[in-house]
Amino acid sequence: MFNFKPAANRSVLGLRQAVISVIAAFAAYIPTHFIGLHQGFWSAITAISVAQMEFRDTKTTARKQFTGAIIGGLVALVLILSFGDHLIVYAAAIMLAVLLCWLLNVSDASQLAAVTATIILLVPHIGSPQLMLASRLSEVGWGVCVGLGVVWLEERIFHKD
Repeated sequence: MFNFKPAANRSVLGLRQAVISVIAAFAAYIPTHFIGLHQGFWSAITAISVAQMEFRDTKTTARKQFTGAIIGGLVALVLILSFGDHLIVYAAAIMLAVLLCWLLNVSDASQLAAVTATIILLVPHIGSPQLMLASRLSEVGWGVCVGLGVVWLEERIFHKD
């Protein structure tokens, strides 16, 4: 016989996560044009990736996301300004960003640092590398704030324990 209760529980939890994700994505994306961010989809992606089922987990993910973005972005910026836009520079940026995270004792942010270095060095953009970094950090910061806010509100409204 099938045990429908676990499937029903999973459905409810999945629906809750889906609603949180949609709200976070829209809340992060829609205002980006009004606050001057040109690639608001990065804010939406960040908000979705930050928004977890519990605020405690969301704070941890948000911290990793922003720390990784700062480290990876700064490493990529320094290397691209020093050595230009080459694949070997990209490889070095990933290596240095990951290593720096480990040395700074934030190893859990190392993958996100490598992702940000990838975005800075490989995603086509208009303007200087400095502008790309500033935009990326603004978009990530906005997405982190929105993800945190949505989960915080959802917990306060629906899960008053």
